[in-house]
Amino acid sequence: MTLSIIPVHGIPEVRPRDDLVGLLLIALGSAGDKLVDGDVLVVAQKVVSKSEGRLVRLGDVVPGKRALEMAEESGKDARQLEVVLGESKQIVRWIDATHAREERAKAIIQETARVVARRGEIVIAQTRHGFVCANAGVDRSNAGAPDTVVLLPLDPDASAARLRDELAKRAHATVAVVITDTFGRAWREGHTNVAIGIAGLPALKRYIGQRDPEGYELRVTEIAVADEIAAAAELVMGKLDRCPVAIVRGLTFEDSDETAQEYVRPAERDMFR
Repeated sequence: MTLSIIPVHGIPEVRPRDDLVGLLLIALGSAGDKLVDGDVLVVAQKVVSKSEGRLVRLGDVVPGKRALEMAEESGKDARQLEVVLGESKQIVRWIDATHAREERAKAIIQETARVVARRGEIVIAQTRHGFVCANAGVDRSNAGAPDTVVLLPLDPDASAARLRDELAKRAHATVAVVITDTFGRAWREGHTNVAIGIAGLPALKRYIGQRDPEGYELRVTEIAVADEIAAAAELVMGKLDRCPVAIVRGLTFEDSDETAQEYVRPAERDMFR
């Protein structure tokens, strides 16, 4: 199997309510390219969040007591910490509304923020999606405006599904979609892109129960396919290149209804928190 990773250049600064699919198709057309069946479209979370209006002006934020205490200890902006705490509300249960994809991830949120760890100005928090990452995914970089932070999409899996459905209608191509963000990794320096939203692609390739050439039965091996795709695509997307979309072409996979929730390890199986 030979893979091609194709950067999609020419997408302008994305604003709330922009037609992200339309901007993508225009950029592809200008480059003389188009989507084909079997492509995996990799989209940076920032442009998805911006198109969905997931922006907060820090000038509009009034920090509460806990954010002020954390700011005094860490030296971080109390307003940004207030946003981080708001994005770290712990999910009590999901409401399944299969009749409307965009509604399926509405949640009842309890009012206790889940901060996993703090050291100096570093805050590791669990997002409402269950992801554990720096600042609950709240980020000031590439926000498109001063004194502004970008939040993760409310439901990245639903966002990926909407993009996939819209591309099927307008580009006449059956593709998978992976929405990515940059996470650090426990025990290792550096950051890498990971999948926070998936549509049409298996999250995991499971080898459990299969045997290696010597006959040893694999018991725990599960390969994070969508994460690997996200990391590979970042090689052409970059962080400062203003290239928020890439196409991974040539991958063989089966259509799947798995989502990025497959990557959220249940607390009872987490040895480190």
